[in-house]
Amino acid sequence: MTTSVLVPDSLAREAEDRREATRKLGYVARAATVFRVDRLTVYPDPDGRRRWESGFVETVLRYAATPPYLRKAVWDRRDELEYAGVLPPLRVRSRTGSGSDESGSLRQGIVTEVGADGRVRVNCGLQHPVSLPVPSGMDEPGEGERVTVRVSSRRPVRAKLVDGSPPGFAVDAADLNDALARADAGLTVAASRYGEELTVTKLGRLVESLRDGSGDGQDGESAASADRPPMGDLTVAFGAPERGLPAILGVERESVAGETGEERVDLWLNTVPNQGSEVVRTEEALFVTLAPLRLTE
Repeated sequence: MTTSVLVPDSLAREAEDRREATRKLGYVARAATVFRVDRLTVYPDPDGRRRWESGFVETVLRYAATPPYLRKAVWDRRDELEYAGVLPPLRVRSRTGSGSDESGSLRQGIVTEVGADGRVRVNCGLQHPVSLPVPSGMDEPGEGERVTVRVSSRRPVRAKLVDGSPPGFAVDAADLNDALARADAGLTVAASRYGEELTVTKLGRLVESLRDGSGDGQDGESAASADRPPMGDLTVAFGAPERGLPAILGVERESVAGETGEERVDLWLNTVPNQGSEVVRTEEALFVTLAPLRLTE
């Protein structure tokens, strides 16, 4: 199962200063790590941005997703990262394999040099960059490109390039409609206070549908497009403070409630029924929403 989360570049719009905005983004990165989000997509919300320039949210989240041992090699001094020191440590768990071909832990690396003999030098947080052959069938990475390395021993160093994703989450930028229509979006959920309230019964149907890829968790036929086969993947979209997804997508609340239909998402879901605060912050909504949706039983 692949989990994608969509957040607006306006999610720090109510922060008093750049320090507080950076701290808020740290909570977003923590939620993405805790619940094993695979991809965190930042979508533009130009009508909602206030004090924070375009690119701030994406830059800080990309920095947060970069392993500490690679940050110096990847990032120069940038104004957006002035308060990067307030970001909480993510402490991403290394994925380990079993068996002679899959033993060891996966790490993110960055190519520092490309050789002429089908080998590349990779900085992956070991004492020195290591020279590794590019596996057959894998496109040769370029200098500065990030790669995945399986390290089976540090002394002596035994490592190899693998064609796969490293631990943690990747960060990209895309239009909201394009991100919702991705071929690998799977079940698309829009988090909104105006959506259908999440109940124990509803959660059971959702978890079951995600487990077997059978649809959107609703009774009857799936609301997803007939030409997009269910894949068991999950995409969850979030709005901004004081500016929810209905406003960002330009839809009426009646469409969210299902009276007229809103085809861009499979399900509008309220994961905080009868909320006690007038506003649930985006970083809070991530924890509240992803926790039940990641249940397996």
